[in-house]
Amino acid sequence: MRVLDVACGSGLTTQCALGLVGSTGYVIGLDPSTGMLHEARKGPCHNLIQGVGERLPFLDTSFDFLSMGYALRHVSDLQVAFREYRRVLKPGGIVLLLEISRPRSAALLSVSRFYIKTVMGVTFAAATGNQDIRTLMRYWWDTIEHCVTPDVILSALGEVGFAECRMTEQFSGLFRNYRAVKA
Repeated sequence: MRVLDVACGSGLTTQCALGLVGSTGYVIGLDPSTGMLHEARKGPCHNLIQGVGERLPFLDTSFDFLSMGYALRHVSDLQVAFREYRRVLKPGGIVLLLEISRPRSAALLSVSRFYIKTVMGVTFAAATGNQDIRTLMRYWWDTIEHCVTPDVILSALGEVGFAECRMTEQFSGLFRNYRAVKA
């Protein structure tokens, strides 16, 4: 199996893919950030390329599976990105988008907001000595709270030609997974 992990960041999802495909598979991680790729190179995946999901540097029908873990909120044009994802997937190939999203429950929304903006910000700043982490955690929460809605994501997947577009969620929508198949 050939897997592409778009916006691989520090490589955690890429590493999981390596474990799934085994020694006969092939996994590539792609990220626009040299800093994130530097972190990813500390792990076991060494097939890492700098690039963006809206302009994938791969031939048509190159992959069986494409993942994107927790970065969908940074995509400026879903249809452009999803067209690229579809282009590089083989017929029957699967796209899986993992996302942290705004929960529907008011109570979980309040707890999540406080935990990410305050607890994580203070904890990470204290652990690293970098007070800018607090700003980063506030920004991260803002991207979660104002993320694209599931109906827009599913619609965009369908509009570019994916089939079997569906979403599953946990914790009142805090964690959402979008899956679609290249027809």
